[in-house]
Amino acid sequence: MGDKSAIEWTDATWNPVTGCSKVSPGCKNCYAERLATRLHVMGNPRYQNGFEVTLHEDQLTLPLRWKQPKKIFVNSMSDLFHEEVPDNFIVRAFEVMAEADWHLFQILTKRADRLAKLASKLPWPRNVWQGVSIESADYTWRITSLQKVPATVRFLSVEPLLGPIPKLPLKGISWVIVGGESGPHFRAVEPTWVRQIRDQCIQSKVPFFFKQWGGVTPKAGGRTIDRRVWDEMPDFNLSRRYTLSLAR
Repeated sequence: MGDKSAIEWTDATWNPVTGCSKVSPGCKNCYAERLATRLHVMGNPRYQNGFEVTLHEDQLTLPLRWKQPKKIFVNSMSDLFHEEVPDNFIVRAFEVMAEADWHLFQILTKRADRLAKLASKLPWPRNVWQGVSIESADYTWRITSLQKVPATVRFLSVEPLLGPIPKLPLKGISWVIVGGESGPHFRAVEPTWVRQIRDQCIQSKVPFFFKQWGGVTPKAGGRTIDRRVWDEMPDFNLSRRYTLSLAR
């Protein structure tokens, strides 16, 4: 369950839920679905249901057992706000994140409407960053839902980027990640689409992180734009205990 991660913008993954279902074009070639299918065939007990939504009660408290501070990507193999995940399970996950305040938690969802509806029922400690995934201009409405959430850091994962987004709503957004698609059936990203978003971030003074160009493998195209690696991130010093833990 991922105390180390190859994802460039995080340190570890935590999956109290596995499995998901497709809601928009960005889901077409889902990496998590491919991996879950492989793990199911290999007999991994966490994936005995394949890619069906499955709750793992025994994993809820896992971050409390990680004593070294980490940036933790929540549900890399699912969506915490999936409609099949009960409200009380989401609340319990947030309570664990609040208790494990020496970590920094990064949550992404495509279910931005459910996120906005549940936001008032959830604790929002300063070590929880909330983001939404969008893939094209047709799904920037998810950002409007995110802007209603009282998270200290609201961020966007524009991956896989499938088309130009000439006007990215950045009010109240603290970070933007962009990436091209990877996998055997990847849809190529156009450099002009990436530069367009980068330039909007520069103009709005929003940290910009370019994860990958994509290709058959995630590393195939590298991650350099115009001879530079863009790996900007928000300030981590958002919770006193997290800052003190890093200093030890």
